[in-house]
Amino acid sequence: MQYISTRGTAPALPFDDVLLTGLARDGGLYVPEIWPRFTADEMHGMADLSYPDLAARIIAPFIGETIAPDECAALVADAYADFTHDPVAPLRKLGENEWLLELFHGPTLAFKDYALQLVGRLFDDVLARRGERITIVGATSGDTGSAAIAACRGSKAIDIFMLHPQGRVSEVQRRQMTTVADANVFNIAIEGTFDDCQNIVKALFNDLAFRDEVHLSAVNSINWARIMAQIVYYFWAGLKCGAPGREISFAVPTGNFGNVYAGYAARAMGLPVAQFIVGSNRNDILTRFFESGVMEMRGVEASLSPSMDIQISSNFERLLFDLYGRDGARVACLMEEFRLSGKFAVDGDVLAQARALFSGYSLDDEGTKAAIKALFGETGMVIDPHTAVGIMAGRARRKDVAVPLIAMATAHPAKFPVAVEDALGVHDPCLDRLQDLFALEEKSHALPNDVGAVAAYIRAQAVLTSNGKQGAP
Repeated sequence: MQYISTRGTAPALPFDDVLLTGLARDGGLYVPEIWPRFTADEMHGMADLSYPDLAARIIAPFIGETIAPDECAALVADAYADFTHDPVAPLRKLGENEWLLELFHGPTLAFKDYALQLVGRLFDDVLARRGERITIVGATSGDTGSAAIAACRGSKAIDIFMLHPQGRVSEVQRRQMTTVADANVFNIAIEGTFDDCQNIVKALFNDLAFRDEVHLSAVNSINWARIMAQIVYYFWAGLKCGAPGREISFAVPTGNFGNVYAGYAARAMGLPVAQFIVGSNRNDILTRFFESGVMEMRGVEASLSPSMDIQISSNFERLLFDLYGRDGARVACLMEEFRLSGKFAVDGDVLAQARALFSGYSLDDEGTKAAIKALFGETGMVIDPHTAVGIMAGRARRKDVAVPLIAMATAHPAKFPVAVEDALGVHDPCLDRLQDLFALEEKSHALPNDVGAVAAYIRAQAVLTSNGKQGAP
């Protein structure tokens, strides 16, 4: 399996190089040169597999000969061994032909664990084979940071620097990152938004001299391995709900478009998906695109669902690449237009292709609180704000009630106790699950929204690490 860049000029790479490279050197994102596909008979044969066994089967074509099948299966089994629910990703019935896929049973109680627990092990395996060391730099709107840190903490071959927007993640999300004491973990609070953090990360990758100097790599969903691992739970849920014998629809709360793009990848591999419903909060750039065909940045507003407080949905570039017939030059032009003007519009036929499969819906904070309260009344389930957005989006934009609808529960409500308690009007004991974090000491470093300042900090810590010293807090 070879991987190509969405902007068309970076060299094609095998899986292990794509894993360690993250962002392509032309600024694009890597995607498979050809989508592997499973037949209906093959999918029927997967229906009764455990989650780890299914994961090993789904990702095998993407990894190719990089890791032997038995070794890959062992890495996958280890990745999910400590998840707290036996099926790993259980389905719960919400309503008539309506299901909730719980993706919060990993170590940091968010869907990012389902990818990053595996990706961390893949990093360690490939780096050990090569005898190399890398510096991971990532940006987080809340959940990626804690999941990536949990996956990479204590690694002897990785230093991880995670940027988060200061004051714009929940306190629990912040503490899940800043209370990790391992010497290879560095938290950076940026004076800005998530988009500012993400832009800094991309700028560091595009500085090829710095990139090579510190052996830069990525854990954000710009790294293909993240998307690859998330494809698994779409197959898992789809097969449980009758695929490939019937079509399935998915409702996904998303900001950076990585989660729902993994579903698109599952469809490209043969899973029969009728519709993807994209849920947004007040930062509704994706909803506006699917309505108008115009991708236009506006100011980022803080919300009750901070992981979606995003106006630059990086993974949308991967979808755009396919919508434009994998024309990397065309995608590069659109991305440059977006960078310079904060806006681009797609052709009418491209919008029609997108709208045939994707629908968008946005929900403000008051609507989110009302949804949390209503779902609790209907089902007795306590849900987090992001999940509430996804469920309501699915109900609002569902095209065919005869098609099973699976909504993604992307985080445990304990990660957002203030918002959930405010919505319910009462305190639920499940919100106390992470209270131990508040007794731990935090370790973080505040920096301005400046690429040079971040690069200097990373370079300084890399020097300390190379000298065998622990980095500064």
